[in-house]
Amino acid sequence: MELKGNTILITGGASGIGFAFAERFLQAGSQVIICGRRESKLQEAKDKHPELITRVCDVSVEAERLTLLEWVKEEHPEVNVLVNNAGIQQRFAVLEADPVNNWAYYNKEISANIEAPFHLSMLFAPYFSSSGKKAAIINVTSGLAFTPMAIAPIYSATKAALHSFTMSLRLQLAETKVKVIEVAPPAVNTDLGGVGIHTFGEPVDEFADGIFKGLAEGKEEIGYGSSAKALRMSRDEIDEAVKNIYSRVK
Repeated sequence: MELKGNTILITGGASGIGFAFAERFLQAGSQVIICGRRESKLQEAKDKHPELITRVCDVSVEAERLTLLEWVKEEHPEVNVLVNNAGIQQRFAVLEADPVNNWAYYNKEISANIEAPFHLSMLFAPYFSSSGKKAAIINVTSGLAFTPMAIAPIYSATKAALHSFTMSLRLQLAETKVKVIEVAPPAVNTDLGGVGIHTFGEPVDEFADGIFKGLAEGKEEIGYGSSAKALRMSRDEIDEAVKNIYSRVK
């Protein structure tokens, strides 16, 4: 993928992996738009990089996704790369959960991690294809799409679904100028799921540098560290890895 000369739209781009990607796209010579739910976080990102364009948008809400597309068409029709990065991770024990009275809590993960990237991909794919320009959709999944973490069952399942969707999307767009790329992070030291949960993870800057090396090389599936291995594990290796992960975090 060519890293310069693009206009990139990154969901969940104000912090964590999304912000690290935004910084690197800026450094490579692309224009970057970040969107997120909280205006305060977007402003913090813009204070660090005034050249960032920001947009408040809760991508878990259908109406806001539709509005985002129309805003792009009217204000930034040059957008040619969508990075579906926004996501939520919730850890819980199924036997202690309360799906009767609190299903909305668990459904947030499904809305953010499945509905949002599916819908945005389906909205932007025809827009990109009809432009005739080189374009890309980058879906951020997880190593947990391949080796699920039992204590985060919905998160792991949503990322597996996004992996499957991304494979299908890539095949459907193969005859167009729209590349479909999957980035599958391992545990990265960000605030995903809560402050301090992922301090054992890969440093975010080292991870982002590794991913951008893969992008520059034209890879369509990019992992880093343990997730690079997970992309090609056998079923027996997956079963063993899942048990090992659960024994460490339960």
